[in-house]
Amino acid sequence: MGKRGIEAKKKGKKLLSDAAQFAVFRILFSGVYRWYAKKPVQEDKVLFIEVREPQISDNFRLLYQHIKKEGRFHIHAHFLRNGFVGRMEYVRRCICMLKDLATAKYVFLDEGSNVIGSIPMRAETILTQTWHACGAFKKFGFSTAELKFGETAQQMRKYPYYGNVTYVTLSSPQIAWAYEEAMMLQDRRECLKPVGVSRTDVFFRQKFMERAYAHFYGCMPQAKGKKVLLYAPTFRGHITQASSPDKLDVKMFCEALQEEYVLVVKHHPFVQRPPLIPDSCSSFARDVTKELTIEELLCVSDLCISDYSSLVFEYSLFERPMLFFAYDLEDYFDWRGFYYDYEQLAPGPVLRTNEALLDEIRHVGERFDRGRVRRFREQFMSACDGHATERILEMVFGEEGCRKVGLR
Repeated sequence: MGKRGIEAKKKGKKLLSDAAQFAVFRILFSGVYRWYAKKPVQEDKVLFIEVREPQISDNFRLLYQHIKKEGRFHIHAHFLRNGFVGRMEYVRRCICMLKDLATAKYVFLDEGSNVIGSIPMRAETILTQTWHACGAFKKFGFSTAELKFGETAQQMRKYPYYGNVTYVTLSSPQIAWAYEEAMMLQDRRECLKPVGVSRTDVFFRQKFMERAYAHFYGCMPQAKGKKVLLYAPTFRGHITQASSPDKLDVKMFCEALQEEYVLVVKHHPFVQRPPLIPDSCSSFARDVTKELTIEELLCVSDLCISDYSSLVFEYSLFERPMLFFAYDLEDYFDWRGFYYDYEQLAPGPVLRTNEALLDEIRHVGERFDRGRVRRFREQFMSACDGHATERILEMVFGEEGCRKVGLR
């Protein structure tokens, strides 16, 4: 087959793909929603929709618990598992969700969804986007249009991921511009609400901190009496084929730091095959991805090594040292991009080698700049003070609704 034939075949496949997407989104999904939206809105129905997670995630947990506690609302949860189930199963789950969504008064979403963003949603429904990351670090949504990570701008406009939102919760008013761009809300800036991020409330609760330490020492008793070094990188590649970086030299760290530190590793939940820790380092290092939550690990760690993960915004609440292992910074920038200049944004040293990391760890006591972390926290986390969940519930439900969820 010649070059023209190959190009013609690609064009034909794209036309078929576009036609199939139109049929599913504009005919099937929209049709199902319109049909069931003929019924009245149920004023006491609350939906929590997880796009990828198989259970209620930490982004929703406190909101879910508050609403469920009083028992005055009917709570429904849907787990679409986009990217983790087959295409037909995903469509089936979306249809079930849309039938339920059509008569819901309140909806909580914590990730972009072109299924929900593209339907003709009725005006009575209040959709709150509790985005799953704090601050504004690596680009997402429409900000990634035409980048390797994202889709085309035309496709994102045709099937928007953040359409129909009523509210978007933010960790600080200073990052509203980034979410406005990513979610295409230039004409609806009033949706952006710097009321805080619900899941950060646990960091202000002494009981949660105590339970985190107890759980951690139960999993890793050899950590008692030592400092805790957390390595928590973000994933590489597309979500459905996410991989974790393997450049951290655990053996080198073990030889240099085992007398004073333990190393705990937390991979991104999308990573299916994480790098293995050498058996010879088992008394020093442990992969606790499946045993401990990131919230627990942020509480118990004395120093955090990350790269491009938004968890550094949450960690800034503790005003502890952070190191940024950005050995592939240029490649990652080309892949996804950042909202701010990376090296100026990072509230700690940006390093390219294991040797440089070890040097910083050895001298962290004399080099740590707490003021730099504090300024970072004030810029990106000013709305996170332990009361974000209350403010979100008051914003969504109003005075009458708050009485129903036990706030008044």
